[in-house]
Amino acid sequence: MQRLSEREWQAYTEKYKNRARMLISCPDRPGIVAAISHFLFQQGANIVQSDQYTTDPESGRFFMRIEFELSNLEERCEVIKAAFSPIAKNFEMEFSLVQASKRKKVAIFVSKEDHCLLELLWRWNSGELYADISVVISNHPDMRETVESFGIPYHCIPVTKENKPEAEIAQIAAAEGADLIVLARYMQILSPRFLEDYAMRIINIHHSFLPAFVGAKPYEQAYRRGVKLIGATAHYVTEELDAGPIIEQDVQRVTHQEDVETLKQLGRQVERTVLARAVGWHLEDRVLVYGNKTIVFP
Repeated sequence: MQRLSEREWQAYTEKYKNRARMLISCPDRPGIVAAISHFLFQQGANIVQSDQYTTDPESGRFFMRIEFELSNLEERCEVIKAAFSPIAKNFEMEFSLVQASKRKKVAIFVSKEDHCLLELLWRWNSGELYADISVVISNHPDMRETVESFGIPYHCIPVTKENKPEAEIAQIAAAEGADLIVLARYMQILSPRFLEDYAMRIINIHHSFLPAFVGAKPYEQAYRRGVKLIGATAHYVTEELDAGPIIEQDVQRVTHQEDVETLKQLGRQVERTVLARAVGWHLEDRVLVYGNKTIVFP
């Protein structure tokens, strides 16, 4: 696969240097869209995409993702945030404003299986994932040569029952500054302390169609049940195992003829695409968390 040059990355950054994304969540009531649109008009912004959703027009919660172009965005971004604050306060909004040209820093955790990691690296390498993959962290040395061939640092930090607290300290240090952590078939459970530092910024791929077959060996569980569909689920990580807000899912139809190994092979194809889509949507600020659910704008 042809690698994106630094010049091509810079061209993308230059193209979107004046593009911003605003994410909004607030109690639903009349006038929200009008207030936001009028504010952006006053700033001289041009809205290029707008998506919205309400859980209930009468008493629900309103969600919005809006992209706009604005000259000299880099210099004006903080000023715009401050100017928007009175509107946000009036509508009881939670909001964020991000620059589309700013690449998020991503740390990937992996164990021995490489299919999800490789999918992310290939998409990043071709420019499909607009991010800085700053490091790959593993509890095994197996992927070092592959990862380093992409010019990405590889940290092997073995994890045992005895050294897990110390290992996590080393992992946190290696991932320092990451905007997102991706568990690309990382077969260890993270501690509550780790999760607290990265709340709703850790994405995991679970190799089954949640909430079915949680925990270990889901393909074996599925085989014993004689399922006709297998799937994969990408979700944010919370303290409750495999129960965080779901970002993306997909399925593959199977028959009684498939054994466990065949189910795993088919499942790997689903896992890699589901995780890559979820990561891409997060990087593009398309995901809003609502309780234990997500709003994913197209």
